[in-house]
Amino acid sequence: MRTLANAVGLVALLSSTAAAQAHTSDRALIANALSAAPASVADHAMVVTHDGRTLRDGSNGWVCMPDDPAIPNNSPMCLDEVWRDFIDALMNRRAPRATGIGIGYMLQGDMPVSNLDPYATGPTPANQWLDNGPPHLMIVIPDRALLARLPTDPHNGGPWVMWKETPYAHIMVPASPRTTAR
Repeated sequence: MRTLANAVGLVALLSSTAAAQAHTSDRALIANALSAAPASVADHAMVVTHDGRTLRDGSNGWVCMPDDPAIPNNSPMCLDEVWRDFIDALMNRRAPRATGIGIGYMLQGDMPVSNLDPYATGPTPANQWLDNGPPHLMIVIPDRALLARLPTDPHNGGPWVMWKETPYAHIMVPASPRTTAR
């Protein structure tokens, strides 16, 4: 009987330790996700993992995702509804349906990416590879013709158009990194 009680106690201890570690991990993921946007957005945003698990409910229509540790750099993001559809279109190789202006925040920086080809998996002499993009916000607009006069040079010191010759063209606006802790 004593052995059974000890085993039950050990299982309970291990379960509570695993739950505490998962809770700590979730808190770290939430903090990382929220670091992608200004507090005015992040404070009431939903937080989901890249596999779709909800870590925190939100009330303002924004969804923040923590960095994906499988991809270099720290690149959490917070997206409004238009940007979430834009990302879904990109991931599923369909035309985006920008029904209005969409905003996305990546105030910790970006993952390695081509400035010209959204599906590039590595640098080439012609794809303007960015190893570590600056902290930025992203803007999607319904009328792509309005992008025609904007520069495409990511090193111009101001906004530029990324993926200009694709259906996924959008404006990148460099921003100062977030300096306040949560």
